[in-house]
Amino acid sequence: MAFNDYEAVIGLEIHVQLQTNSKLFCSSSAHFGGGDNEHTCPNCTGQPGALPVVNEKAVEFGIKTGLALNCSIRKDSVFARKQYFYPDLPRGYQISQFDKPLCENGYLEFTLEGAPKRVTIERAHMEEDAGKSTHHGDYSLINLNRAGVPLMEIVSAPEMRSAQEAAEYARTMRKVVRYIGVCDGNLEEGSLRCDCNVSIRKRGDSKLGTKVEIKNINSFRFIEKAIEFEIQRQIDCKETGEPIVQETRLYDPDKNRTFSMRTKEEAHDYRYFPDPDQLVLEIEQAQIDAVKAAMPELPASRAKRFVEQGLSEFDAQTLTQELEIADYFERAAGKNPKAAANWIISELMRELNESKREISDSPIQAEQLAQLIALIDAGTISGKIAKTVFAEMWSSGKNPDVIVKEKGLTQITDTGAIEKIVDDVIAANPAQAAEYRSGKEKVFGFFVGQAMKASKGQASPDVMNEILRKKLKG
Repeated sequence: MAFNDYEAVIGLEIHVQLQTNSKLFCSSSAHFGGGDNEHTCPNCTGQPGALPVVNEKAVEFGIKTGLALNCSIRKDSVFARKQYFYPDLPRGYQISQFDKPLCENGYLEFTLEGAPKRVTIERAHMEEDAGKSTHHGDYSLINLNRAGVPLMEIVSAPEMRSAQEAAEYARTMRKVVRYIGVCDGNLEEGSLRCDCNVSIRKRGDSKLGTKVEIKNINSFRFIEKAIEFEIQRQIDCKETGEPIVQETRLYDPDKNRTFSMRTKEEAHDYRYFPDPDQLVLEIEQAQIDAVKAAMPELPASRAKRFVEQGLSEFDAQTLTQELEIADYFERAAGKNPKAAANWIISELMRELNESKREISDSPIQAEQLAQLIALIDAGTISGKIAKTVFAEMWSSGKNPDVIVKEKGLTQITDTGAIEKIVDDVIAANPAQAAEYRSGKEKVFGFFVGQAMKASKGQASPDVMNEILRKKLKG
C-alpha cells in the first residue's frame, strides 16, 4: 500500500509463551485450559509471604530463543518489578526484566516477495504473564490460570516499513520458536501475541514520529490490516492538523479500525527496580554451550539444505513453513526428494486443506508416500495409476503395494501385450490413422488416449508411445 509522501516506521513486540510444565516462579501448571483459577497457588496469586523461585527450564528456553535469534546471552541478567495496577495482576506488579535482559542485540532474517530482509532484535527478556479478565456488562470476572506463565518478550528495532513486512516478520518468528520447541505458536490460545508500534514521518526525515502501540493482536492477517489502518489514520491526522497522541490502541477486526485504550506509559511510569526477592540470574558459558549443542536445525538452514537436494526455492520455503510438514517431507523424500515435494505440495496439501486436517492427522503416513514414489520409480505403476492408488490410500490408509495387488494395478510393460492393444486401436480407427500419416501430428494424442483407455491406464506410457509411433508410421 502506498502512502504518498509519508513512510511508516514499525517495530513489533512479540510475546512468546514458553512451553514449560510449570509457571515462571512457582510449580503451578502452565498448561492452557483447566477450570477457572484451577492452576493457581499462593505464589502466582500474590499472597503475602510467598516467595518466587525461578523456573530453570524457562531459563533454558529463554537462552534457546536468544540463540535462535542470533542474540548475545547476558551472563548476569536481572529480574525487576514493573509497577502497574490491573485487577488481573495479583501482585500489583509484574516480575519482568528491564535494563539487563537475558538476550540482546540479535536479528531475524526472512524473505518478502523474494527479497531478503533482516530486522534487528533489540532485546528478548523474560517475564511472567498476567491473568485474564472477562467483562460481562456491569461486572467482570478474573481467571488467574495464566498469571505467572513464563513469557519471552521479543522487541524488534523500528526498522520495518510496511504492514506486509511486519506480518512476515511475525510469521517467521512463530516458525522459529515452533522449530526450536519453546512455544506451540497457537495464536488463538494466546501462546503468541503481538504488539505493534507504529509511527509515520515524511519520506527522507530521520526523526521518528509519535509512536502508537496497537495491543494484543493474535492473527497475522490482523497485524497487517491493523497496521495499514493505523498508518492511514496517522496520515489523516497529519493532513488535517490533528495531533497524534502517544497511546495504546486496540484493533477491532469487525470494523477494521483501531480505537484508543489508554495513554501510553513511559518506562519511568512503571518505576522499575530490581526485585529484592530474586538473585541476579547468573548464566555460565557451559550452560549456553550445552543449549547451543542441543539446538535443532532452524527453518532457514533447513530450506537451504532442501534446495541443495534439488528442490526449488519456492518448494523449499513451502515445505519449511511448518515443522511438521518439513519433518514429513524428510521421512518421505527417500531417493527422490523432488517427487516427494511435488506429491506433498500438490496432492497431500490439497487433501489436507479440503478435509481441514493437520498433516499430523494425515491418513497417509510419510513412509507410505515414500513407498508409492518407489513404486513409480521402479516402473511398477505409472504416474496416472499412482493418483488412483493415492486416492485409495487416503480413504483406506492401506499401503500402496497392498492396493496395487488387490486392485490389479501393476503397470503393463510387456511389449507384446502393448503391441496387441496398439494394433487393435489403430485397426478400430483407420480414418484417424490416415490423418496422422498425412502429417496431422495432433491426432497422436487421440491414439494415446484410446490406447491408455484400452489398457485401463496400466500400460507403460513410454513403451506405449514408442510402439504407437512405430506402428502409425506403417
